[in-house]
Amino acid sequence: MPRPSATEYAPYYQTYINYTSGKDYSILVQQYNERIIESWNAIPLEKINFAYAEDKWTIKQMFQHVIDTERIFAYRAVAIARKEPNPIPGFDENEYAKSGTAAHRNWKDMLAEWKILRQSTNMLFNSFSEEDWKQKGIASGNPMSVNALSFIIFGHALHHLHVLKERYSI
Repeated sequence: MPRPSATEYAPYYQTYINYTSGKDYSILVQQYNERIIESWNAIPLEKINFAYAEDKWTIKQMFQHVIDTERIFAYRAVAIARKEPNPIPGFDENEYAKSGTAAHRNWKDMLAEWKILRQSTNMLFNSFSEEDWKQKGIASGNPMSVNALSFIIFGHALHHLHVLKERYSI
């Protein structure tokens, strides 16, 4: 599938798609999968509880957000691929972070979970037929395609690696 067109996602997601290059999911996996995994693995243990300002997420909370969001976007992809007739609701990332257990989780367990999740997401997208890739549905009140979600998933992870560099000096 080619890069998604602007009709396949809400304008909000353009930022994430802009973090990616390449024309299809297999290229995204080749370019970014290991880089993303290695970047999170490279964070020093003594920095994981750091927040760059008051009321900002710690690195662990941000990482939990990335994990949660990938799961949500993967669910959206499978629901849309399976022609879910109902709109898929949005989620409040800040409420998820408040309710999350990142502060009490083991960092190595989170890293292992992330690696398995990335593998699972890749297997899910590799299982889609050409027809599945073209499916469109409604997520968070906006049109969304399976194809766009594949780019958004990688772009979202890359966005947060950028935030780590810019705001957390990682």
